[in-house]
Amino acid sequence: MSRMSPFNSPLLLGFDQLERVLERVAKNGGDGYPPYNILQLGTDRLRITLAVAGFAEAELMVTVENRQLLIRGAKAEDVEDGAVYLYRGIAGRQFQRTFLLAEGIEVTGASLENGLLHIDLARPVEQDTVRRISITTKRSTKDEGSRLFGDGRSAPQAAEPVAEQSPTRRVVSAPARERSTT
Repeated sequence: MSRMSPFNSPLLLGFDQLERVLERVAKNGGDGYPPYNILQLGTDRLRITLAVAGFAEAELMVTVENRQLLIRGAKAEDVEDGAVYLYRGIAGRQFQRTFLLAEGIEVTGASLENGLLHIDLARPVEQDTVRRISITTKRSTKDEGSRLFGDGRSAPQAAEPVAEQSPTRRVVSAPARERSTT
């Protein structure tokens, strides 16, 4: 059974990349660790805050790859010699959190403060642009017109290049009227 996609419409041209992005997001949404917040700081600034208690700066890595913000954490085991955990409630496992960035969004910085990793993003303000597209007229021969509009004639058999001739203008003067005198 094939899957129906809203992007299969002939009216949506060039949205293949968006469909792949949505599929990637759907696959990525399972794990909830580490918890995070997304805060809008203004019309063009965002901040992602991840709770990474117990991770040092050297144990965290923030990268941007193909418009994906990847945050990775790998905790180094720091158990004292001979110590045994009786209860381990502080999560210290490895993680990878991925955020898809829209085109043009840039990571402006990252900081670690009180167990919270802050990643600042800047979203450029979109400029409304209007671009005029010129329309050109392509001359067609009679045979091309019959092929396009189906007036019963067949297409020409020989594929010889046709030299384009400039149209000739014929000026016809109207007969002079005679004035009647009454």
